[in-house]
Amino acid sequence: MFEPHGATRIQGFMAEYASPEEVLRAAQTVRDSRYTRWDTFTPFPVHGMDEAMGIKPTVLPRLVFAAGALGCVLALAMQWWMNAHDYPLVISGKPLWSIPANIPVTFEVTVLMAALTAVFGMLWLNGLPRLHHPVFSSSSFRRVTTDRFFLVIDSVDPVFDEIKTYRLLSSTDPLGIERVEESP
Repeated sequence: MFEPHGATRIQGFMAEYASPEEVLRAAQTVRDSRYTRWDTFTPFPVHGMDEAMGIKPTVLPRLVFAAGALGCVLALAMQWWMNAHDYPLVISGKPLWSIPANIPVTFEVTVLMAALTAVFGMLWLNGLPRLHHPVFSSSSFRRVTTDRFFLVIDSVDPVFDEIKTYRLLSSTDPLGIERVEESP
């Protein structure tokens, strides 16, 4: 029987599975048990894993659109300010400010703002950069890039209880369950 350790700080539990179907069923079981701080690790994308994990759509597309729209407005406002208001020059009878002449800069600033938001927003929303995770210390976890599938439940999850979580993972018929301890 499993006995909780008291001396070291537990980071969570890692269950190992042999097939994508097994980890998919385990993910559904963990999701239905109301866990929120857990993840799966697979050597290739598993069709249906997002639904099995209950992953909601990300807010990133909205952030990228808002940043692109802000870039567009700022570029147009900046060019209007510089050309029509701050330093107006009448050249060959052309208007002080017109949309067609300012489209290239507007397009570039829009794309720049959207791209930077996409990159840094993705990093921020994913909690990156995280250079080390305690599961990386596990010798069995090295097989995640070839032929094994893992499900890790983090101990910071509000539902996490050492004994109940261990029993839940045991009920999913894994090849093994490993106690992941916090790195010093």
